[in-house]
Amino acid sequence: MSKADAMADAGKTAVLQNIHGTMEFLQKFPPFNQMDTAHLAFLVEHCQLRFYAEGDSIIKPSDGPVEHFYIVKQGRVHGERPHSARRGTETTFEITAGECFPLAALIGERATRTEHLAAEDTFCLLLAKHAFIKLFAVSNPLRDFALRGVSSLLDQVNQQVQLRAVETLGAQYSLDTRLGELAMRQPIGCAPDTPVRDAVRLMHEQHVGSIVVLDPADKPLGIFTLRDLRRVVADGIDLAQPIDNLMTRNPFHLAPDASAFDAAIAMTERHIAHVCLVEHEKLCGVISERDLFSLQRVDLVHLARTIRHAGKVETLAGLRSDIRLLVDRMLAHGASSTQITHIVTLLNDHTVSRVIELTLEQMGDPGIPFTWLCFGSEGRREQTLHTDQDNGILFEAENASEANAIRERLLPIAREINQRLAQCGFTLCKGNIMAGNPELCLSRQEWSRRFAGFVLEATPENLLGSSIYFDLRTIWGPDEGCEQLREELLGRVASNSLFQKMLAENALRQRPPVGRFRDFVVARSGADKDTLDLKVQGLTPFVDGARLLALANGIGAVGTLERLRALIAKGVIDALDGAAYEEAYHFIQQTRMQQHQLQARDEQPYSNRVDPDHLNHLDRRILRESFRQAQRLQSSLAMRYQL
Repeated sequence: MSKADAMADAGKTAVLQNIHGTMEFLQKFPPFNQMDTAHLAFLVEHCQLRFYAEGDSIIKPSDGPVEHFYIVKQGRVHGERPHSARRGTETTFEITAGECFPLAALIGERATRTEHLAAEDTFCLLLAKHAFIKLFAVSNPLRDFALRGVSSLLDQVNQQVQLRAVETLGAQYSLDTRLGELAMRQPIGCAPDTPVRDAVRLMHEQHVGSIVVLDPADKPLGIFTLRDLRRVVADGIDLAQPIDNLMTRNPFHLAPDASAFDAAIAMTERHIAHVCLVEHEKLCGVISERDLFSLQRVDLVHLARTIRHAGKVETLAGLRSDIRLLVDRMLAHGASSTQITHIVTLLNDHTVSRVIELTLEQMGDPGIPFTWLCFGSEGRREQTLHTDQDNGILFEAENASEANAIRERLLPIAREINQRLAQCGFTLCKGNIMAGNPELCLSRQEWSRRFAGFVLEATPENLLGSSIYFDLRTIWGPDEGCEQLREELLGRVASNSLFQKMLAENALRQRPPVGRFRDFVVARSGADKDTLDLKVQGLTPFVDGARLLALANGIGAVGTLERLRALIAKGVIDALDGAAYEEAYHFIQQTRMQQHQLQARDEQPYSNRVDPDHLNHLDRRILRESFRQAQRLQSSLAMRYQL
């Protein structure tokens, strides 16, 4: 290096003089805002400030093992990699003020895999490797952030969400609480030959709503509850007989490490009020719905029961506001977006089932077994408060003539169900993807031929159809036909590489809204000016990518996160990549859900569009990184299918 170059290089670097000002700057950003003051002071005291002109390479793979920890003080840094499918390079991420890099390479004592370039005139704080190692050893917030990255940031966001909800609702309980912590008292049990009268007396003395029937090794054989007692008394059954005759056999059980959320879901799905806790095949506790309620946790089970026993559609319509309040409470209890969408979908399923039952009571049972199918987000169990109808009917028929006759009898019922669901807040589908449409009230053979047509003739219309109908499940009625359809579909897609490629092309159509020269790509004009679509641009790339890879690899799971986990287990995608995709999907969904909650409270129409400038710094940062993960998934699809 010449003397002139050395002087110029020295001019770019300066030892920090204003330590206090730099500490104030860093305290605005994670993880520095959680570090001890002494540790942060050590960092600042050992940092140098270096200037990089636009286009300068800050670090690149050929530099060898990374020797510094970098924090952007001012400006922007782009990560550039060779393009996965084309010549040249592509921007894989953008780093702005307050963000740091390259943690993985520094901790792994290796070279970076990405070239970091100054996207504009940029100042970075540089901490030498030996100083970083010392700080890494003593600062838990820095170490946690360095090892967990976006997951650590998401924890902070979840804490903020919970605190905001708690301020409104005044409760600080977690749905993630272990059931073993809730089951504070010794469970009440008895032998199979215990007379019913004696078992009821013991329940009364102990002030419990259930008694578990045990074998000599304390393994649960059955359960008897107050609900069973009311039935016994009403039927006039002899109370001297052994409880073994009247108990519910093989009671549902969970491990003590399961969560309050797991118990609430089980009670809701199975219409039960008690869950046994079993460890090493021995009873160790019982959790009742009263246990959940006494701790002011969400009254999910009660709401689900109210829905399932509603006597008219107007009652069901009135309960929709209770579901919104339930979501509020769940946010206060620390529920994740995945838990909330699961519960919203579960309650929606109960509502749909009850609407079907009420309609059949009024219009008369057609005497034909049929299955009510759902598609799209409802099929994936990923519904939020903002949802429309995507449903159909499946039935069995011997031939086309019989199918037509059955269809004529079912269509009036289906149309009435669609209208009643609209009364309950399930918007009529603008594309007429509803069971009342003759094209979606089909025999199993007709559905099979339709799905086969989607795969064999990949027109734009069929590709759109496959993105909706291939996420199907049963809500009401026999499930066998739906499962047969799914098995056939998996076989057809797995053996058709051309259709897979067409699905991959379709999955690349919705690009995440992040650009090369700015944080987010937003609409430039019209009513949507300065906003982006969290669902179409954020969630859809993950949904489409996971669907394609699951179908191509014979995975029957329908939910996006379940598909990603199955793909990891099968080795189709890397575990670290899959975890990053899951975190990103979770955060975008959570941001969308919070927006829907605010819109509902303000009595505004639901919208998936958000102005990123209205988000705080931490939310903006994670949202941008989440969109980058969607880009990475799309890049991997482009490389896998040579697009």
